[in-house]
Amino acid sequence: MKNNKIFKTIFTLPILVYTFILIVLPLLYILFLSFCTSDSYGGIIYEFTFSNYIKIFDLTYLKILFKSALIGVITTIICILISYPFALILRRKSAHIQNLVTKLIMIPFLTNSLIRTYGWIILLRKNGIINNGLIMGGLTSSPLNLMYNRFGIVVGMVYTLLPFMLLPICSSVFEINNDLIEAAKDLGAKPLQIFRKIIIPETISGVFNGSLMVFIPAIGYFFITDILGGGKIMIIGNLIKNQFLTARNWPFGSAISIFLIIITFLLVKLYKRLGGKMDDLGGF
Repeated sequence: MKNNKIFKTIFTLPILVYTFILIVLPLLYILFLSFCTSDSYGGIIYEFTFSNYIKIFDLTYLKILFKSALIGVITTIICILISYPFALILRRKSAHIQNLVTKLIMIPFLTNSLIRTYGWIILLRKNGIINNGLIMGGLTSSPLNLMYNRFGIVVGMVYTLLPFMLLPICSSVFEINNDLIEAAKDLGAKPLQIFRKIIIPETISGVFNGSLMVFIPAIGYFFITDILGGGKIMIIGNLIKNQFLTARNWPFGSAISIFLIIITFLLVKLYKRLGGKMDDLGGF
């Protein structure tokens, strides 16, 4: 037993050291900076204050928070609407097809997301593939504004984050017991009733999980808003980046970062509570 404990300690110690040095310490430093102030030259004044956190609730920054949440919610809803039918159709296919499609979903992760986002410029710009196709097809007489606006941002967010919704929903859908569905059909249940009473309760945990993994990055992926939004729409991620790199106000940028971490923590707690309630109630 002692030897096993020694081996466990030896193997886990590097991970613990790595986590402490590269994750815990930087977070503690950010937390410390969030209670400091910045001078007019970008220097840090080590005086304890809550002013940075109070500043977050200024109307200007609340608007940015609202825009971030709106983009995150829209992105999450679109990903759900795409993923659910896709998973239900894929569920009827053979295990070989399911594994093949799952691998195809993972292939984009092999390429840097920044490079893939730049690829959308070729598709969405005024002389891009989509606009040229619409004009040649007679569907429009002039190019559409498909980027440098909220539409372009949502397209980039959905494309980048869709696999994070697809995989959890597919996993939960594939695990549905076919006997339940067959029994419901034998008892005269209609397709809509089967969907409401069986499929949704059985897959709600996957939807919650996917929603978290989509919504949280969607309010922080500043490079998508910079590339496809043209920097016209600012989300929390842009605000944090600008405070560190442009405004040189590290304490305020740190306070926003901690605030975002708190929001993430609260969403995870909400997910666990709602997920548990849904399971206990059996869906609807």
